[in-house]
Amino acid sequence: MRILMVLTSHDTLGDTGRKTGFWLEEFASPYYVFTDAGVSVTVVSPKGGQPPIDPKSDDPDNQTEAQTRFKADRNAMGVLANTLRLDSVSADDFDTVFYPGGHGPMWDLAEDPHSIKLIESFYDSGKPVAAVCHAPGVLRHVKHKGEPIVKGKRVSGFTNTEEAEVQLTDVVPFLVEDELKRLGGLYQKTDNWYAFCVVDGRLITGQNPSSSTITAETLLRLMK
Repeated sequence: MRILMVLTSHDTLGDTGRKTGFWLEEFASPYYVFTDAGVSVTVVSPKGGQPPIDPKSDDPDNQTEAQTRFKADRNAMGVLANTLRLDSVSADDFDTVFYPGGHGPMWDLAEDPHSIKLIESFYDSGKPVAAVCHAPGVLRHVKHKGEPIVKGKRVSGFTNTEEAEVQLTDVVPFLVEDELKRLGGLYQKTDNWYAFCVVDGRLITGQNPSSSTITAETLLRLMK
């Protein structure tokens, strides 16, 4: 099995002057879910090379077992430091795709024509698409049979109340929950910061950083 993981290259949190990027847990945990299962993982980002890690995700209070393992894993660190360019890969070469979140994807991947086309290629060819936390926002321009890919489907993603808790409601370009609802998605969620994952056919979405492991595990079960 071959899984493509797509990370953001965006490192600026709106006009705040603060840094953002991808959320480390949302990459590290799924990465090990996949590789521990013997799955081949390829990692890409729009610019290639080292994608930006959201510094908040590496705060002492946000450490997880997967992050600790990752930072001691030279091979995995090398994979992250040398991501391929997003526009260099094709859905034909992979069995599925997984998008980790963090705030960064809301600025670049959500609007990136290569990302949009890639997701459509995976989905239209009968392959699952998975995204967690803010990453379901990358689906906002993705269509299937002329309609938004999320229309009429059960989906999840970072909630409005979680965004309010991190005080970025007025900073992000859009709110994931509101956008999924606007597009006709049947939005579902649980309490803030608890793990929650929704499967509807070939679309798998997780609510928040705590959902990264179960979203990856759910994708693997679906593939098998």
